[in-house]
Amino acid sequence: MTSTDERTDAEDSGPSGYAAARLRLLQEGARSGPPRRAALAELTDDWLTGLFDAGAAGLRGVSLVAVGGYGRGELSPRSDLDLLLLHDGSDQGAVAALADRMWYPVWDLGLALDHSVRTPAEARKTAGEDLKAQLGLLDARHLAGDLGLTAGLRTAVLADWRNQAPKRLPELQELCAERAERQGELQYLLEPDLKEARGGLRDATALRAVAASWLADAPREGLTDARRRLLDVRDALHLTTGRATDRLALQEQDQVAAELGLLDADTLLRQVYEAARVVSYASDVTWREVGRVLRSRAVRPRLRAMLGGGKPVAERSPLAEGVVEQDGEVVLARSARPDRDPVLPLRAAAAAAQSGLPLSLHAVRRMAAAARPLPTPWPAEAREQLVTLLGSGPSTIEVWEALEAEGLITRLLPDWERVRCRPQRNAVHIWTVDRHLIETAVRAAELARRVGRPDLLLVAALLHDIGKGWPGDHSVAGEIIARDVAARIGFDREDIAVLATLVRHHLLLVETATRRDLEDPATVRAVAEVVGSQSTLELLHALTESDALATGPAAWSSWRGSLVADLVKRVSAVLAGDAPEEPEAAAPTAEQERLAVEAFRTGGPVLALRAQTEPVATEADNAVPEDPEPLGVELLIAVPDQSGVLPAVAGVLAMHRLTVRTAELRVLPLPDGVEGSVLLLNWRVAAEYGSLPQAARLRADLVRALDGSLDIAARLAERDAAYPRRRGVAAPPPHVTVASAASHLATVIEVRAHDAPGLLHRIGRALEKSGVQVRSMHVSTLGANAVDAFYVTGTRGGPLPGEEAATVARALEETLRT
Repeated sequence: MTSTDERTDAEDSGPSGYAAARLRLLQEGARSGPPRRAALAELTDDWLTGLFDAGAAGLRGVSLVAVGGYGRGELSPRSDLDLLLLHDGSDQGAVAALADRMWYPVWDLGLALDHSVRTPAEARKTAGEDLKAQLGLLDARHLAGDLGLTAGLRTAVLADWRNQAPKRLPELQELCAERAERQGELQYLLEPDLKEARGGLRDATALRAVAASWLADAPREGLTDARRRLLDVRDALHLTTGRATDRLALQEQDQVAAELGLLDADTLLRQVYEAARVVSYASDVTWREVGRVLRSRAVRPRLRAMLGGGKPVAERSPLAEGVVEQDGEVVLARSARPDRDPVLPLRAAAAAAQSGLPLSLHAVRRMAAAARPLPTPWPAEAREQLVTLLGSGPSTIEVWEALEAEGLITRLLPDWERVRCRPQRNAVHIWTVDRHLIETAVRAAELARRVGRPDLLLVAALLHDIGKGWPGDHSVAGEIIARDVAARIGFDREDIAVLATLVRHHLLLVETATRRDLEDPATVRAVAEVVGSQSTLELLHALTESDALATGPAAWSSWRGSLVADLVKRVSAVLAGDAPEEPEAAAPTAEQERLAVEAFRTGGPVLALRAQTEPVATEADNAVPEDPEPLGVELLIAVPDQSGVLPAVAGVLAMHRLTVRTAELRVLPLPDGVEGSVLLLNWRVAAEYGSLPQAARLRADLVRALDGSLDIAARLAERDAAYPRRRGVAAPPPHVTVASAASHLATVIEVRAHDAPGLLHRIGRALEKSGVQVRSMHVSTLGANAVDAFYVTGTRGGPLPGEEAATVARALEETLRT
C-alpha cells in the first residue's frame, strides 16, 4: 500500500509533490516487484484523482478510466499512463477544458501518456474497429468521477468481446503470430524484447483476453509467476537504464541481474527464458483449444441435424497401445494405465511426433502425475520409442516441449536440467543449449538414411552438448555424461563406446577441416586414430553436419561442407588401409606458369580471378563472374619473390571487403633458362556483400601496397572510424597457441581472435617481422570469432624449434592485443 506521507505529498503538493513521492518509492530498496508496482499505481491514482476533482468541480456525466497495463494496476517505473476521459456528451466544451487540465501536468513531468476522450458509444465503436483498443478496454479500471458511466462501459465492452469472440480471437491469434515473426522468440534471444517477443508480456495479456471471452482458458500453473518474473525484470531494466525500454540489451544485463539480486547475467537470462517458455507453452495450448472450440461450433449444427438432435460422440482413432487421436490431439486411451505402464510417456510422445499431432495437455499432466519411473537399464521398448521420437523430424520439437513443460524430460534424463533454458553467449548459436540439442536431432533425422546406425546418430545428436551444463571443456564432460546416459538407456558396451566417441569428438571434423592442412599426412592420420572405424566416421560425419546446421546460418556453408567431405574421404582411405603419401611439390599448371613468367617479366604482381564454373578474368578484362559459386572465387597472384607479400595481399583484400576462406603461398621456380623465383598465392575469396572488384583494381592497389605508397593500416583505420560500432560486450583478448604434433612439415600456429577488418593483414605483418615463412593458412570465421591456423617454416623450410615457435606465438599475441 502507498504510505500516508506519499499520498499526502501527491494530494497536497501537485505535480512536484507527486514527483517527489514517486522518486522516493522507486528508490526504496525494501519494496520491489508486485508491491512496488501496486504502490506506484495507487500513488498515481491519488494524484490523477486530485487533478480530476480540481478540474471537474460541478461537472456531471464524466469519469476518468485507466486502461491497459495501468488499468491492471501494474505500473513499471517508466510505464506509459494509458487514460480514457469518458463522458456522456452533454457538455463537450467543459470536457475538453478538463482534458487540458488533466494531460498537461502529466506531460510537464515528462511522463509518457496515451490518452483519449470519448463517449461510451464512441469507445465501443473504436473498440469494434481497433482490436488493440478493445484489448486495452478489457482492463478498464475506474479512477474518478461517474462510477456508473465507467461500470456501464466495462459491462458493454465485456459483452461485446464475448459476443464477438468467434471473430476477434482468430484476429488476435494472427496478431500474435505476426508479432512473433517480427520479434522472434523470447526464450532464445540474447537481447530479447520482454514485451513484444513471443512468450513475452504481450502474449500474457492476450491469454487474459482469451480467458475473458469464456471461450477457452490458458493452463494456469506457473503462468502468474512467469508473468510476474517478466514484469520484475522490466522494472529492473527501467531503473538501471532510466529509460522506458523493453529490450534487455547485452550491456544492461549485468546491472539488471544485480538489481534483482541474481548471481550474473546468465542466471537472469535463464529465468527470463524459463518464464517465456511457460507463456509460450500456455499460448500454444490455449490457441489450440480456441481452434478446437471454434471448429466444434461450426460443425455442431450439421451433426445435430444428422444425429436427430443427439449429442455427437467424439471419434477416437488408435495410434499405439494406450494412445489414441481425438479432435486433432493425441490423448490416452480409456484403458491406459500410466501407473502400471512406465513406457507410456515415451510411447505417447513417439506416436504424437510420428503422426504430426500435439500431445493433449490433459494427457501429459496425467502421465506426469501417475507414470512410474523407468527401470535401469530401460527396457528395449523405451529405448526404441525414444529413438522414434527423436527421428520424427520437426514435429519432435512441439512434443518434446510438451513433455518438458510438465517435467517429464528431466525425469527421464536428469542431466537435462543443467542445459534446460541455458543461454549460449555466442552470436553463431541461435538457440539455447537444450533447444539446440533437439534441433540437432531434427537435422540428424534428415540424414538417418546415410548411416548404418541411425539410433546412435539420433542419441548422439541429443547428447553432444550435454556437457555445457558443467564447468570445463563441454566435450570432455559430455563424454562422461553420455556414457552414463547410454548405459541407463540400455545400450550395450560397444554402442556406449561409440556414443562416447561421438560426443567427445563432435567438433573434430569441422575444426580439423577448416584449421589444418589436409595435404599433410599427419592431419589425416590423427583423425583416423581418434575415429577408429568406418562406421564411427560415417556417424561422426552426419553428426557434424547436423550440429552445424542446427547451430545457425554462420556455422555451415558449402565451403565448410566440402572441406569436411574431403577430410572424411581421406580418413576413410586411411581406415581402409591406404596410407597417405608424403606430399610432393605439385608441378605448376600452365596458367600458374604463365602468370609467374609475366610477373617476372613485368617486375610486379599479376592477378587472375576464376569462378568455379567460369573462365579466368585477368586485370586486362573488365568483367568478373557476377554470381560466383558459394565456395567463393579463386584468386591467383604471382609476384616476384620479396618480403611483405602476405600482409600486403591480406590488407588489399580487406580494403576491398573480400573475405579470405583458404590461402596457400609457395615459392615457384621459373622455367628452365630463366633465373629467379616467384611467389605464387592461391587463395579462395568471397565478397562480404555486393559484387567482386575488378582484377585491375586489386592489382593497382597491390602494386602501391608493395612499394609503400599505400598505407593499408591507415586506410582500414579511417574506414573503421567512419562507421562507429554499436556499443556491446567487450570482446575477449586474442589467444595464440602452437599446435604441437599437428604437422611434420611445418609449425602450426593457431590464432583465436575477434574478427575485424584487416585482422589477416596485422597477422601477416607480425609473422613477417618474426622472420618466418607462411607455407599455407586456413581461416575460419564463426560469427564474430576468427580461428585461423598458419603453417609456418623457418628460413630453411622446416618446422620451427620448440622455443622459437613459442616466441613467435607470444610476439603475435602481443601484437594483436595492442
